[in-house]
Amino acid sequence: MPGIKPVMTEQMASSPTIANSIVSLRDVGKTFDSGVVALAGLSLDVHAGEFVSLLGPSGCGKSTALRIVAGLSAPSRGTVEWPQGHADAAAGAIGFVFQEPTLMPWASVARNVELPLSLAGVAQAREAVATALAHVGLADFAAAFPRELSGGMKMRVSIARALVTEPRLLLMDEPFAALDEITRFKLNNDLLLLWQALRRTVIFVTHSVFESVYLSQRIIVMTPRPGHVFAEIAIPAPYPRDERFRTSAEYAGYCRQVAETLAAAMGERG
Repeated sequence: MPGIKPVMTEQMASSPTIANSIVSLRDVGKTFDSGVVALAGLSLDVHAGEFVSLLGPSGCGKSTALRIVAGLSAPSRGTVEWPQGHADAAAGAIGFVFQEPTLMPWASVARNVELPLSLAGVAQAREAVATALAHVGLADFAAAFPRELSGGMKMRVSIARALVTEPRLLLMDEPFAALDEITRFKLNNDLLLLWQALRRTVIFVTHSVFESVYLSQRIIVMTPRPGHVFAEIAIPAPYPRDERFRTSAEYAGYCRQVAETLAAAMGERG
């Protein structure tokens, strides 16, 4: 399987700052037309260049929160603030990777990646598409079709499509949940390489304690529905993280801490 090989540029290699918030949720609530209350009083700050995971049980509102940040759903109450002036997803400020690759089966890999630029009316997209594919290790598969790709490769195409607009904020909604463990571990490793190279801000939704600890600088543990923040746990282990970290006592200790916190959150009902 091809691996992610981030294309480094002088701008990408520069050190990021996480001193300023890129997005803030203030007392956000979401009630669907059915009457289901998905979120209640969700408040959260995400800093520029940070890798944050939202961790919680199925149905706790993690994906709903992500869609609200993306502007795909409006909060019923509360506000989403963009201190750095990113009012919405316009001009590709936000990239979204969904749970399923959602690729167009009739289109080549390159055409699938080009889609956000085509929708934005960008005429000269070839170089941007080639760069995005190189980032995810699929430079040689531009002419391939989705049916010719493995599940992991399809998800790489989805990540390339989210990156092609060079977004400042990358939202990822359980992108590896349907993959086998070996492929998932590989993509976790490659995602960290990509994040370190590009330093986009990442909000990553998962229900896996192990995945959240391995990837994140900070884990937001959410309560069952209606979801809100139960605890924030910093994972100060240095990057790069590799198999030595995954098999270390330090990693096991963080996993235990997060698992215990999640269990406590499961006992809260808002």
